[in-house]
Amino acid sequence: MWPEARWSYDETRPLRTDPVRYYLLAAAISAVVSFAFSVLAWRLGTKYRLAPKIRERDVHVNPTPRLGGIAMFIGVVIALLAAWFLFPLIAGVDYFRLVFAQPEHILAILGAALIIVVIGVVDDLWDLDWMTKLAGQIIAAGLLAWQGVQLVSIPIGGSLAVGSSYMSLILTVLAVVLVMNAVNFIDGLDGLVAGVTIIANGVFFIYSFVLSNGTEYEYFNLAALITAVLIGAAIGFLPLNWHPAKLFMGDAGALLTGMLMATSAISVTGNIDPGTTDRSSLIPAFIPIVLPLAILVVPLLDFGLAVLRRVSAGKSPFSADRKHLHHRLLDMGHSHFHAVLIFYGWTAVVSIGCLLFVFLPARWVFLFLAVGLIVCAVITLAPLSRRKRVERAVQRAARIDAEASGVVHFDRLDAASPVTRAPGKPSLDDERTAVSARAGATSPVPILPSDPHRDTEKHA
Repeated sequence: MWPEARWSYDETRPLRTDPVRYYLLAAAISAVVSFAFSVLAWRLGTKYRLAPKIRERDVHVNPTPRLGGIAMFIGVVIALLAAWFLFPLIAGVDYFRLVFAQPEHILAILGAALIIVVIGVVDDLWDLDWMTKLAGQIIAAGLLAWQGVQLVSIPIGGSLAVGSSYMSLILTVLAVVLVMNAVNFIDGLDGLVAGVTIIANGVFFIYSFVLSNGTEYEYFNLAALITAVLIGAAIGFLPLNWHPAKLFMGDAGALLTGMLMATSAISVTGNIDPGTTDRSSLIPAFIPIVLPLAILVVPLLDFGLAVLRRVSAGKSPFSADRKHLHHRLLDMGHSHFHAVLIFYGWTAVVSIGCLLFVFLPARWVFLFLAVGLIVCAVITLAPLSRRKRVERAVQRAARIDAEASGVVHFDRLDAASPVTRAPGKPSLDDERTAVSARAGATSPVPILPSDPHRDTEKHA
């Protein structure tokens, strides 16, 4: 049955080291190439001033080149070509022969990636309209589907094949375009998309690798290879994208990441034979569907909320604004670094939790998810308590003391307050100042305990 046959290791058949070794080699090649070209893109972008102007919705203050997607693309291409032509020479055995047995799939992936990167770079430099970008995304996704990278079945506790070739093509295009835009929507903080990509694809790589153990699927499969080279590209790019970032991946990198994540998920989900599913094991039967959604839970949530928000306001669903989840985290009081870590946490808890259904009884997995989600929620909402403490302190302070201390703008309930700027995210110093003002002083006093991780960022 499925859980035993597909997800349990056969003790009489020891795990070979060759698959892991060559996946790591592919990831390493992608990482090294991506890093080298990221440095080159940063230097060229800085030298020739290829950084676009800062937009109202941006959170960075210095113009920064957005050419990182080119470096990631080159890393992915070189790693795939190495696995195709170089690895057989190194190993003496063509381990990836089944992956490249249908070269049209690899060529379609590379062609679609090239289309996406070109569209993304042009948009990063000259700001294309959303209809042109969407048309390019549809063409790239259509190329994938046309060459056979398609959803052909949906494993829901039994055999559920996609109705026709036309339906398969349409569903594939919709899925790829949806994931591309979902990933692109969260690309607003330094290191966010690259880190989420590493975490989510690391989990998905384990799943795709375990799925192939002891079944008709070979250790060397397309989904695992794409995931490995994408992880490598993100690792190579991340050092230049860590806060404060020297280089952004731009739309080219975000859309490329989304396209490759969608492709790897389709390669697994769309080709599993649901007829082998054990109906008594309902949760494992849903893993091929749930896990791709779980690793994209944050991007998909942000995408869904953005579409609803913009459509309800009578705007295009692809119009830009400053109300994404990462913007809201900053407005709540999180620092840039803390907001990125929160996204990492949510992604890790949900994706790892879904993967654990493969290995552990359901009750332990639900316990892990419950504890993890509660911890993430507490950390996410923590700054609200500081904001409320500051508001309460300012409201209780004498008006003259609050104005002299420069914290009167945190009193959002006082309509008569001469607010000259929108209330920002209160820092630890703001909290000290507010408490001092309530005590009748006009300068901060160390009433509150010191915090070794004090927030020193300037707040708009």
